[in-house]
Amino acid sequence: MAETKKLLRALAGETQDVPPIWMMRQAGRYLPEYRATRAQAGDFLSLCYNPELAAEVTLQPIRRYGFDAAILFADILLIPQALGADLWFVTGEGPRLSTITSQADFDVLKPATDIHETLSPIYETVKILSRELPSDTALIGFAGAPWTVATYMIAGRGTPDQGPAHALREGNVALFEALLDRITVATIDYLSMQIEAGAEVVKIFDSWAGSLKGDAFEKYALEPCRVITKALKERHPNVPVIGFPREAGEKYVGFGKATGVDCVALDNSVDPLWAAQNVQVDGCVQGNLASRHMVTGGQALVDETNAIVDAFSKGPHIFNLGHGITPDADPENVQLMIDTVRSR
Repeated sequence: MAETKKLLRALAGETQDVPPIWMMRQAGRYLPEYRATRAQAGDFLSLCYNPELAAEVTLQPIRRYGFDAAILFADILLIPQALGADLWFVTGEGPRLSTITSQADFDVLKPATDIHETLSPIYETVKILSRELPSDTALIGFAGAPWTVATYMIAGRGTPDQGPAHALREGNVALFEALLDRITVATIDYLSMQIEAGAEVVKIFDSWAGSLKGDAFEKYALEPCRVITKALKERHPNVPVIGFPREAGEKYVGFGKATGVDCVALDNSVDPLWAAQNVQVDGCVQGNLASRHMVTGGQALVDETNAIVDAFSKGPHIFNLGHGITPDADPENVQLMIDTVRSR
């Protein structure tokens, strides 16, 4: 049977007159229905680990907007928690974790094979979604890339420059690489279980890839993505993988071929015309409208949306933002973006 899901057609290399569209963090705080469900759950982590409510917030933007894909509602820091790190969220400030800065800290982590008891509710959420999503809506699973996850595990929180992770990488490379390896193996199993539960696509988010320079980018952003993708392709050869090495700049060039991912997601710091000539030549790209347009709206949103669709119109493209939508976004601007893409 011919594939009917627009997202999967793009990932298979098809150029479409109207690109499929979804949005990073499309289930989130900009939607009043999300805020109501989160209040019902009690807190963020309780929402992540409640399959019925996590499925509900995943479905909310599909009901409201009819996106071409839904992305599992979860968080990239569930892997550290499943490996034994303490994880909590501070209101208004974000996540906090127990830190991994010494061999003794690392030694108390669980083996990568022991993550599934903690993460089983996430797989249940995927199963619910695979039953309840509309027949033309693709289901995306995801995980954080090893480097990005490691930055949080080492610093115990998000940092502006990922300084603590760079310091450990330079000061104790054996410990740093052991942590990256543990995360890599866990991520392969985690994504594989999401696929077995019903995810049709998986995405690897390397939010802090851009802070790795020179050879460090190849070694700690590109190589783990390649290892994860290769392992997933061996287990699930027909499931596409999207890679997102955010702020990679010139390193976006050749990233798809080098890692084996089926699509390279682009942040909004790169020009779409440049990306079409240098990245899309190797296959599908995703992106890359600036998230601020979801706040400000207006003609600038329409013009930039059209410019991006035009730039990528000669090859496979998935329309998306260059980063996640922010809590101060106006839901009406999301509708304007979708209408602009689909009314061409």
